[in-house]
Amino acid sequence: MEVFVTFLLNLIYISATLALIALGLAMVFGLLGVMNMAHGEFVMLGAYSVYVVQLAGQHFLWAIPVAIVICVMVGWLMEWLVVRHLYSRPFDTLLATWGVAILIRKGVEVIFTRDYKSVNQVMPGTIDLLGVSYPAYRLLLVALIIVLFVALFTWYQKSKAGLKIRAMVQGPELAAAVGIDTARLSRLTFIIGVSTAGLAGVLLAPLVRVEPYIGLDYLMSSFFILIVGGLGTLEGLLIGSTVIGGTDAIVSTVFDKTAGYMSVLLISILFLWLRPDGIFYRR
Repeated sequence: MEVFVTFLLNLIYISATLALIALGLAMVFGLLGVMNMAHGEFVMLGAYSVYVVQLAGQHFLWAIPVAIVICVMVGWLMEWLVVRHLYSRPFDTLLATWGVAILIRKGVEVIFTRDYKSVNQVMPGTIDLLGVSYPAYRLLLVALIIVLFVALFTWYQKSKAGLKIRAMVQGPELAAAVGIDTARLSRLTFIIGVSTAGLAGVLLAPLVRVEPYIGLDYLMSSFFILIVGGLGTLEGLLIGSTVIGGTDAIVSTVFDKTAGYMSVLLISILFLWLRPDGIFYRR
């Protein structure tokens, strides 16, 4: 029984963290049609924000505003200089943002070197839950992710900005005709998407290695999730995260991590072949 509960908690944790990582890409790719290959680099910037804050002797929570400010600035420049010229041209955005990703990665490598950086544990210790001891920070992280998703979903469904974004996605020309500033709205959506990736990096930094190439793994996982779950819906994001996270966890436990990655890759290929729109997708 303890083994099952531990596996269930691990599955919830993995699915929640994968959903958080893929959230920003789902917004940018699903709503704007921009294949942001620099998504993982914004996660990396968030993780390095924690390292810098702790190096300065400040509390972990200071990393959140630091990461958001950095991601907003870099995201705004990226959208203004590159992305805004390439809307509705997904392949071109893929190439352009891949170049930006290399620049960000190499810039961080020049400043911090390629060595792994250690980040202090925020909440060491465990909590007894359902008869098993489970890391306290992981449980806190799952709770924070749930709150974030509920708040973001409520904002998207209830706010005027969310209504304008939905109108822009469904009909950009019509939205512009009725006075909606689609250029400004697209920029806002892009900045929120990359800032969400930075926040994910902050929250995950105490649990992962922090180095310049950390974003590549997260980029691939995010695309796998969107391939399986589909674009443009919260349901697809959550289902895709559960399928990818669950498959990786089960296969990696039975065999090894390489087999887990190969199984995820195989599932993604099958979905691209048999169900290219994913399980859920915005019609």
